[in-house]
Amino acid sequence: MQIALSLGSNLGDRAENLRRGLRAIDTVEEVRLEAWSHCYETEPVGPPGQSSFLNLAAIADTTLPPQLFLSAMLNIELDNGRVRQERWQPRALDIDIILWGDAVIDQPDLFVPHREFRTRAFVLTPLADIAPEMSDPVSGMTIAQLADAGEGVVDKRCKLDL
Repeated sequence: MQIALSLGSNLGDRAENLRRGLRAIDTVEEVRLEAWSHCYETEPVGPPGQSSFLNLAAIADTTLPPQLFLSAMLNIELDNGRVRQERWQPRALDIDIILWGDAVIDQPDLFVPHREFRTRAFVLTPLADIAPEMSDPVSGMTIAQLADAGEGVVDKRCKLDL
């Protein structure tokens, strides 16, 4: 199954946090990292006074079921300093599952497509870099169409090598 992910960091060495996250995703059994976008510096969503984020998108392929994949991503976040105390707090590493092929998943701890991705330039812009033709199973629009129709522009781009 092809999966679209969004990764972000606004604590510590943000670029290194993203590198470690990508490397860790690629080491999960039954998961293969296929591509990742440039990173983008973006303003945080949530309480004021936070540092800006570095965000990127990644495409992975897996044979894991969604719940096991989610568990692996949560463990990667935890291993990389993620602390969950309140929503939208600063974080060393955040990994969101944006799309799971053309599936719609509605479970208490996993909702895919991600509920808010259609309105977030920091998700759509990087994802359009690597998967413009991937489509949202709810709206039927491609990532490129969603990015073009969305509000906000993300233009502080940087290259991230593993």
